[in-house]
Amino acid sequence: MTRAFLIVLDSVGIGGAPDAGRFFNGKVPDTGSNTLAHIAARCAAGKADEGRQGPLDIPTLAALGIGAACRLASGAVPDLPAPTLGRYAAATESSPGKDTPTGHWELAGVPVPWEWHTFPDTDPAFPPDLMALIAKTAGTDGTLCNAHASGTDVLDALGQRHVETGWPIIYTSADSVLQIAAHEEHFGLDRLLTLCRDIAPHVHAMKVGRVIARPFVGENGAFTRTANRRDFAIAPPAPTLLDWAHGAGRVTHAVGKIGDIFSMRGITDVVKGSDAALMQHLHRLVDEAEDGSLTFANLVEFDSKYGHRRDVAGYARALEWIDGELAKLLPRMREGDLLVITADHGNDPTWVGTDHTRERVPVLIYGAGTGPQATSQGKSLGHIAFADVAATIAAHLGLTERGTGKARI
Repeated sequence: MTRAFLIVLDSVGIGGAPDAGRFFNGKVPDTGSNTLAHIAARCAAGKADEGRQGPLDIPTLAALGIGAACRLASGAVPDLPAPTLGRYAAATESSPGKDTPTGHWELAGVPVPWEWHTFPDTDPAFPPDLMALIAKTAGTDGTLCNAHASGTDVLDALGQRHVETGWPIIYTSADSVLQIAAHEEHFGLDRLLTLCRDIAPHVHAMKVGRVIARPFVGENGAFTRTANRRDFAIAPPAPTLLDWAHGAGRVTHAVGKIGDIFSMRGITDVVKGSDAALMQHLHRLVDEAEDGSLTFANLVEFDSKYGHRRDVAGYARALEWIDGELAKLLPRMREGDLLVITADHGNDPTWVGTDHTRERVPVLIYGAGTGPQATSQGKSLGHIAFADVAATIAAHLGLTERGTGKARI
């Protein structure tokens, strides 16, 4: 049997979504957003030199076709080398959202069949009965914030008051999400996770996609979020690629947020941690994963550390880091392995606001007859659907279920 590896570079969009005008950052539509192209342009102009220098240097991703996919998606032409490995495509999302669960579910073969509920950008943002339920469940006399907010800014503004009162900090964004921040020592990590777990069913009933636990540590003026974030996501509405593989008796390895995003359905084991730690797990799994297995990974820090914070140089550094890691990983793939690298949405760090951007995403396919010795090297697969990713991997693994997508191998 053969193995499959699906790696989601969280938020590495390539522009060109045909419906970007229906999605907004504040009052500005996402039309024209392009995470990769705009980062490359800033780098080329010498405007992203903090901790790095010069044009965006991602030769491995370029050889896999990420620059060509960007051109295909949006007409933008990042100054990157031409593709020489595998196959590449630009994928278009059909689901009505630009958030993490929506993108991942559709990549795994299940487009979202409903409109997500989002909370208004008002103060307050949440209904009073929901805030009262959270306070009662937390065992506190009240809550803090109740608005749209940046996760780091809200700690600066309310972290000390949280420590003094013990009240959890409740905030949201343009995504379908409710986030609860609390201090790991003063409030307690287990207590925060229990609060989010208990609240999640009530929030999911509103068709809100996720309740996110946002633990932090430190003292006034120096509060920092920890790696113990936990997403309590609404369950997918139908079996996904993970369910198809697990139901067929295959081992499924979840790396990063995948367990949270898919409510642990169809998953054999999970590893979590920083992107650097997760990449080490991916290296290990390339060496050790079982025949017939599926490894599904999410590397979130492109999104959480650099996209939302509109840090162009940091995002460029992260792209160059993953490029170096992929250069070490590709030569160790086994004959017959399939590697698919993609993204779930955009988060253009040059854009207005702090929220995701509606974009097409790259799909870079390596191995299983698409490697450097194959006649298909550097080949464009054109425009595809998000769900085609699941169908392609299912076909490679010999699974009978393929969802609504079309296999591309």
